[in-house]
Amino acid sequence: MSVSTTSCGSKWRLQCAMLLLAIMRACFADIRYSVPEETKAKHVIGSLSGDLRLDVKRLRVRKARVDYHGEKRYCGVDLDSGDLIVLERIDRETLCETTSPCILHFEFILENPLELHNIGLEIQDINDNAPLFPKDLIKLEISESATTGSRYKIASARDLDVGINSVQSYVLGQNGYFVLDAKISKERYVEIVLQNSLDREKEGEHSLMLTAIDGGNPRRSGSVTINILIIDVNDNGPIFSQAVYTVTVFENSPQGTSLLKVSATDKDEGANGHITYYINHASENTKRLFNIDQNSGEITAIGELDHEKASSYEVEIQAEDGGGQAGHCKVLVEISDINDNAPTITVKSVTNPIPENIPAGIEIAVINVKDQDHGENSRVKCNIAENLPFKLQSSIKNYFTLVSSAPLDREQISEYDVTIIATDGGTPSLSSSVILSFHISDINDNPPVFEEQSYSSYVTENNKPGSSMCSVTARDPDWRQNGTVVYSLLPSDVNGVPVSSFLSINGDTGVIHAVRAFDYEQFRSFKVHVVARDNGSPPLSSNVTVSVFITDENDNSPQILYPAPAGNSLMTEMVPKAALAGSLVSKVIAVDADSGQNAWLSYQIVKSTDPGLFTIGLHSGEIRAQRDISESDSMKQNLVISVKDNGQPSLSTTCDVYLLISDNLAEVPELKDMTYEDSSKLTSYLIIALVSVSTFFLTFIILILAVRFCRSRKPRMLFDGAVAIPSAYFPPNYAEVDGAGTLRSSYNYDAYLTTGSRTSDFKFARSYNDSTLPADQTLGKESKDQDSLVDTKDLNEVGL
Repeated sequence: MSVSTTSCGSKWRLQCAMLLLAIMRACFADIRYSVPEETKAKHVIGSLSGDLRLDVKRLRVRKARVDYHGEKRYCGVDLDSGDLIVLERIDRETLCETTSPCILHFEFILENPLELHNIGLEIQDINDNAPLFPKDLIKLEISESATTGSRYKIASARDLDVGINSVQSYVLGQNGYFVLDAKISKERYVEIVLQNSLDREKEGEHSLMLTAIDGGNPRRSGSVTINILIIDVNDNGPIFSQAVYTVTVFENSPQGTSLLKVSATDKDEGANGHITYYINHASENTKRLFNIDQNSGEITAIGELDHEKASSYEVEIQAEDGGGQAGHCKVLVEISDINDNAPTITVKSVTNPIPENIPAGIEIAVINVKDQDHGENSRVKCNIAENLPFKLQSSIKNYFTLVSSAPLDREQISEYDVTIIATDGGTPSLSSSVILSFHISDINDNPPVFEEQSYSSYVTENNKPGSSMCSVTARDPDWRQNGTVVYSLLPSDVNGVPVSSFLSINGDTGVIHAVRAFDYEQFRSFKVHVVARDNGSPPLSSNVTVSVFITDENDNSPQILYPAPAGNSLMTEMVPKAALAGSLVSKVIAVDADSGQNAWLSYQIVKSTDPGLFTIGLHSGEIRAQRDISESDSMKQNLVISVKDNGQPSLSTTCDVYLLISDNLAEVPELKDMTYEDSSKLTSYLIIALVSVSTFFLTFIILILAVRFCRSRKPRMLFDGAVAIPSAYFPPNYAEVDGAGTLRSSYNYDAYLTTGSRTSDFKFARSYNDSTLPADQTLGKESKDQDSLVDTKDLNEVGL
């Protein structure tokens, strides 16, 4: 027991350097004070104002303060007296430990003007710590054969105080064998010297009291007890009862399971006869598995025993007495197997994805199954679910193959999770499973299928070119390009024009667009065939019919058939002077090329010579006398008729109706003043009129015969009214609406124009004694022929 002289010298030099540094820092301080440690708070250390010659009254104004670079302040300045005072407990041993002198450095700061003074405060040690040994009890083992003069080092006591207050001397209690070396060493050890020989048989143990005393006033001391054990000379070694021990234990036995107990004896007494057991020369794995009680020799399992890792272990046990002599034996530990391992499934190869057209019996996976247990516990069998299109076949040892057993259809099931379960033959049996996920790859075996058997699209005429009309959708259950659908129009003609001139289709979305604007009056519907084709190889396709219906738009104004439009010869109707209220005097005939409500016509008088004399039927167009005609009424009456349809917005047309109130053309004085210059013009008009009337008459007779023949099967003529107008006169696709643009059967008239000179006559059609004449002409003489060309009865029979 010795301490290195070099180590002690280094520590002593360090302490000297620290002391020198403290002295140098103190020398540079402006002022220096000293105070004993543990001084109470408010204790006055010195007068700063007096030592630094400061005005006490200005200390508060100049914000005088004492700063210390540490967690605590320790000292401060009394602003009323200018004294340096203690603020809190000062422990020299905490601040400086064994360093001496212990000097604290403060800064005394004043402001306005700024002024700084360094203060050195030496903390004086007081004897507030007693010597203390490292241990309360020191044990020494000394052989009874030890020679006199042998020296034994005891750790010295430590005193936190410094100087005279530290340890100054040691005292050893009275005994007959040991004495204390009288020399006080600066090292950390105290030596005791064996003075007389030891005899274990006389006294096997000695107890000494060692006391350390410091030099303070009052003195303080600390003691330690030294127990000296006399060791016997060891001349016998331990002997085991068996050279080899054997034990069998089940694997996975719980930790702490006792395996066996070994026993050895020693003829020596005391420590030489006390035996301690150890596991000798054991590997790291063995040390983690087994443990032996050093006193009893009982061997226990402390780790997890696993037959699959090792079926047996050989452990060497050593018995050692107190003197260091040892004996040895072997312990053989046999590990019995239990079924504690589930089968292990390893997938060796797998085909993924699987084509949906794979035939039955094709190998798609190879697996290996192993069980680490022994014997029957290691025999395994495998199986899968029965409702899968696969089956598991046993191959060579521990190998199984998974093969297809039924047709696959990706469109029905695109993925299969096959759970393979392996079970061993242990009791109870253990099992494990693995899930193999198979994706079914697609082949192009499904054509696109439209969501509907046929499609209908309704588009308003005059639509904007490029606008979408409808969309078709076809689904293909195949995958990726096999299920990608491309749409196209099947080439065809619509009224002799390629369908591509009317429609186009977005190949990706199936949205059908109008290429141009449609006209309901040209055609009202047509059909087109759309082809949906996938991108498979080879591609598959399907067709669907799209019916396009063009709906009417109010884009045609009413067309007036009678009276003739402006620019043609305007007809004048003769109204008898005796006409009563409600008498039919004329009728406006109009048609509309639109259909539905867009062709529902209404009539209205917007202007008249005498507003209260005539009225017009709202939907019939019949002009009737609103009151009885009197002598005071103007002979010439001009009516402006507005014909309006029912569209949104509505369209309208106006016409002029000229009425002449007279029973005789001779009453019209304006006709007598016609110049001869007009006769040739009138003659030409008369010839044209006669030809027209003759043609009209023949056509009318033919219509009468046709109507009588087909009366029971066919609907009424174009209109049942006054004038029999050939159907070719009407615009195409005009609307046949009862009471809207047609005359009733109660009204009929013919028009005749004269030929020749100014004395030529006009023959007017009669209807209830009504006659007509051109509005821009005058009468030459009284008409002599008042007969109608067509019998009224015949007209009524054909519905005119």
